[in-house]
Order: sequence, then C-alpha cells, then structure tokens
Amino acid sequence: RRPRAVLAGAALLVALGIGLAPFLGGEFLPAFHEGHFIVHMTAPPGTSLAESVRLGNEVTSALLAVPIVRTVAQRVGRAAVDDVFGPNASEFEVDLKPGAGADADITLRASVEKIKGAEFEFNTFLSERIGETIAGETAPVVVTLAGRDLDALDAAAAKVLALIEATKGSADARIQSPGGLPRIGVKLKPAELLHWGLDPVAVLDAVSYAYEGKIAGQIYEGDRVVDLSVVLAPSERRKPGELGELRVRNAAGTYVPLKKLADITALDGRSSVLHRGAQRVQIVTSGVSGRDEASLVAELQRGVVALKLPPEITATFEGASAAEASSSRDLLVNSLLAGSVIVLLLSVVMGHWRNLLLVLLNLPLALTGGVVTIFVFRYNLSIGCLVGFVTLFGITLRNSIMMISHFEHLVEVEGLTWGPETALRGAVERLVPVLMTALVTGLGLLPLALGASAPGREIEGPMALVILGGLFTSTTLNLLVLPTLALRFGRFVPREPEL
Repeated sequence: RRPRAVLAGAALLVALGIGLAPFLGGEFLPAFHEGHFIVHMTAPPGTSLAESVRLGNEVTSALLAVPIVRTVAQRVGRAAVDDVFGPNASEFEVDLKPGAGADADITLRASVEKIKGAEFEFNTFLSERIGETIAGETAPVVVTLAGRDLDALDAAAAKVLALIEATKGSADARIQSPGGLPRIGVKLKPAELLHWGLDPVAVLDAVSYAYEGKIAGQIYEGDRVVDLSVVLAPSERRKPGELGELRVRNAAGTYVPLKKLADITALDGRSSVLHRGAQRVQIVTSGVSGRDEASLVAELQRGVVALKLPPEITATFEGASAAEASSSRDLLVNSLLAGSVIVLLLSVVMGHWRNLLLVLLNLPLALTGGVVTIFVFRYNLSIGCLVGFVTLFGITLRNSIMMISHFEHLVEVEGLTWGPETALRGAVERLVPVLMTALVTGLGLLPLALGASAPGREIEGPMALVILGGLFTSTTLNLLVLPTLALRFGRFVPREPEL
C-alpha cells in the first residue's frame, strides 16, 4: 500500500551500508587472543652473551612486574643446530594469566619501553608462525628494499624506518640486518714483512690461530668426538687493544710484535648481508598496534613513494598485509566467476530478466546488515568476514529464488492474476520456509557470535556476526521489500495453454 515509503527505507539502509564500508579496517587475520607472547629482543651487533643476559634479566624483571604476566623465560645464544642468531639476539617466552585481555600487547610494550640498549618485537605464537610461513618474517608489515650498493640500501632502510616510526599505529619497527658490527682491521705492511723475512700468509695464520684457534687433535668421549684446539687464553683474547702486542716468530727465531708488521684499526662491519632472488636486500619490519593493517600499509605505501628512493633501489611490501590483499583479490575473482555462472543459470531458469534482477537486488540488503554488524562490534574486515559475506549471499539468493519462483508458480501454474492479493499470498506462503532457513542458520551460529571475542574464535566469531547481521536485514527486507519490488517491477504472465 505504501511502496514508495518501503523502497525509500530500503534505499536508505543500503546507502548506510555502502557509506560505512570505507570506514571498515582491513587485515589478513585478526589478532589472536592467546595467553602466550614471544618477545624478541635485539641488541646492537657485537653485544656479548654476558651483556645480553644482563639485559634479559632487566627485561624479565620488568615483565614480571606486570600483573597479567605469570611466567617469563629467556632464550639467548643458540645450539649447534638452530636458528642462526648472534649473542645479541634473545627471545622471551611470556605466559599470561587467564583473562589478560585483548590489549595485553600494549601493556607489555609499555613495561619495557624505558629499557635502553635493545629493540623489542611482540608477537603471539600463532601470528609469528603464520608470519614466518607467509613472508619469512615474524612481523605483519615487511618492507623489502632490493639493490646492489649496501651503503645505499642502509640509507634507504634508515629513511623507511623513520617513516614507519612516525606513522600512527606502527609498533616494534626495526631493520633486520643493521650495520655497526665492531671489527678490527689488520692491514699488513709489505716493506716490514720483507724486512723481517715473514710470509703474509704465515702472519695472518698466526692471528687466526691465536684468536680463533687451530685444531691440533681430537678427544673421544664415548660416542662423541671433540676437537682439541690451541688458542690464546680467554683473558688475552678479551683485550682487543692488545692485538698489536701479539708476537709473530720468523725463520730466524725472532719474535716481532704485530703492530710493527701491520696497521691495526677499528672498523664497522656487518653481522649479515641478506639476499633474495640473487639481489642484496635490506628488510624493515613493523608490527601493528591500535590500527588495522590495511590502512597502515596504504599510508606507508604512499609515504615510501614520497621518499623518492634512488632508482636502483626497489621497495616491495610483504608479510601478512600483502597476503591480505592477495587473498582478498583471489576471493573477489573467484566470487565473480562463481557469481557469473550462477547468474547464467538463473537467467535460464527465470522467466524474465526483470525477475532475475529482483533476485539479485536482495544482495545489497544482506550486505548492509553484515557491514553494520561488524562496524558496531568494531571488527576489521578479515578473511573470516569475507567468507561470512560469501556464505550470506548464498543464503540470501536461496530465499530470493524461493520467493520469486513461488510468484511465478502462482501465476503460471495456478492461473492467478498478478496483483497485490497474489503478491501478499505468495509472501505469506513463503513466510515459514524463509523464516525456518534464517532461524536454523542463526541458531547454529549464535553460540559462535556470542563468544566472538573468546580465544580460539577470532576467525569464526566475526564470520558468524556477519552472517547473523546480514540474515536479519535480508530476511526482514526479503519479506517486505521483495514483494513490493516484484509488484511494481516483476513480470509474471500466465502460461499459454497447450494446443
């Protein structure tokens, strides 16, 4: 009786859903509410094992002072077969008390921010394993700079690091392979070697044997074979300034101090040089805190372009953020392909193109409910939400097809005249099937939706909320708006009698 008011209300709801869509954040996977964190501490290259342990004790005390923390364990150094990390890198296993809350990472970061001399990275166990699987790095945001000149790569990485640190929502930003590893350079003097009758190789071997050792034999302990090395005493090797006093013996039996044979200087070296695809790379990583990954990466991409890095250096974004964009594209392409096939099949089944459009017009009504729901509950658009929308569209199409096909049945088979009475009768007769479809689905998903914030439901919870919200709007509007639209724009004609 009031089609204009009904259609205007439906149009406003659709406009509301479309208007809220740009304000939804995006992420590949939601933050996992685990009770366990892995904290990476990286001190400057060259930091000794003893200093890493001292810093670790300080970090452990700071973390244990947080009320939500139950236990802390530091892992520093490495075994014979393990990840290749220097003594400057440590990992802390932080176990939280039950009910720590979703913002536990913010609390943990605040507890160690006053500790100087190290960089920190906070990850839950699952997010770290997933990040390593996706991009080989534990952080969700990974900027890879590729080039040939290591100094140019370091300069570009420093600019990108400053950009990330100045961007709101970034956390734990750091360069994966920083320079600055202290080294001692020994440059031989050919004239002095000739004067003392020494071979350059023999002099360098003497330095290597004194500080790195030389295998002189083997010791057997049960089924173990241990190399026996000859090396300077630890007290002598801990004094880099006395390297010049190392004496080298020539063929005449004369001992010559190394400082007479070489120039000894302090240098800055590299702890590692990263490579990928036969290119040298420098990697800058960052975590995300208090912001969605999609908007952070979009802002960083614009910022990196504005930096105008040298043309010989290429910057690419990887990590969970890139996986989110790739998965969204794949899901969109596959959904469009599946949707095209569905539309072709429906065009064959439906009697007229107007009826086909009526079936498809219910999709925006379902989209509105899902968008409003995740906006109200403050969830980001993750892979779980996208799967929820795909499921929701399938249920909505089924209800729409059920309604329109029954209208066609009433007119073509039962011979009723298309009008308000027929539209009302068709809607009433399809009320129970449509409601039963929505209720069965809704009741099945209700436990997941009610516990959407519980640990273990980070993906299924938002998916259930999307489906429930979309079902509410699509079912309600399917019973009110679709018959009104069908009455005004549908085409239902009686079947011609067979001769």
